[in-house]
Amino acid sequence: MFYHLFTPLSNTEVFGYNLFNVFQYVTFRSIAAFITAIFFSIFLGPKFINILKKHQAVESINEYVPISHREKEGTPTMGGLIVISSILLSVLLWNNLINSYVLIMIITTIWLGATGFLDDYLKNFLKAKKGLIAKYKLLSQITLGLLIAFALYYGAQDSDIITKVNLLFFKGSSIQLKLLFIPFVVFMVTATSNAVNLTDGLDGLAGGTVAIAALGLGIMAYIKGNFVLAGYLNLDFIQNAGELTVFISALIGTMLGFLWYNVKPAQIILGDTGSLSLGGILAVLAVLLREEIFFAIVGGVFVVEALSTIIQRYYFKYSKRKTGTGKRVFLCAPIHHHYELKGISEEKIVVRFWIIAALLVSVGLATLKLR
Repeated sequence: MFYHLFTPLSNTEVFGYNLFNVFQYVTFRSIAAFITAIFFSIFLGPKFINILKKHQAVESINEYVPISHREKEGTPTMGGLIVISSILLSVLLWNNLINSYVLIMIITTIWLGATGFLDDYLKNFLKAKKGLIAKYKLLSQITLGLLIAFALYYGAQDSDIITKVNLLFFKGSSIQLKLLFIPFVVFMVTATSNAVNLTDGLDGLAGGTVAIAALGLGIMAYIKGNFVLAGYLNLDFIQNAGELTVFISALIGTMLGFLWYNVKPAQIILGDTGSLSLGGILAVLAVLLREEIFFAIVGGVFVVEALSTIIQRYYFKYSKRKTGTGKRVFLCAPIHHHYELKGISEEKIVVRFWIIAALLVSVGLATLKLR
């Protein structure tokens, strides 16, 4: 809103200064979006917590998680309402709302937020134990992935540019997906959305790791949206990418504000409303920036969480078929529960995962000079 309101006044002097010119700059609007999102999250937090408590939209504990999680029972869930509201409000204030990439991100946020909300609503308000049936949840993720893939593939002036996946360790090298780009985008959206959902198992774990991974993508968006920096680092210049920096700043600010209420002992939990939408947001950002492999590094915590669950499930089935007794690789999956059962405190696991996430972002950014 402010971008559209004040940009026409950019050449208007007030007391001898072009005060309105600052609203054209991505850096200024990114900082403003970050600060605004923090305040929105902190302001909206108690209001949503009270509403959810009033309607008994509280966490019910899965019987398969460690016994220590019993203390979380009764904690308000659907905290994604805070996240989605804060992101969208900040974006509406500070982004260029006719930028095609920003519009894609707004659609992604609302679409997956609505899917997660329906799942949480069925579980917490209508008391349907399993919530939204898994195949319908997956159908929603696939449909969104298809819509984004078709829009990018058929809307691009040169589809060969949008469908290439950049390699990190070889200068100027990439993989050209052609039509495989469409199922690849679907995989990115569904896999990452579910991976972040799996990560959301400890107080502050998903929120912190999403913010850290988003920082890596934000730096990449700023570089790729700047013609000089992109050229210097031998990266693709993407004209629309600069506006994604503002969106990502709003995302990071939102997550930091949400952590105000989500660190242990959590006053509210993300729920599927938050985790599904956040995972999809990260995946779509990676696709728009053409940095899917870079994201696999900076979002490595989500990759490991998802892989630990897949390995556990399929090894159990395999061993049961072979020996008649199912065996497990981990004490419990996803892997953060494994460490809980090893006797490590929840706080220590969360902070260590944050440290690992920060290290992975550093490794990902270090690859810029290898290109």
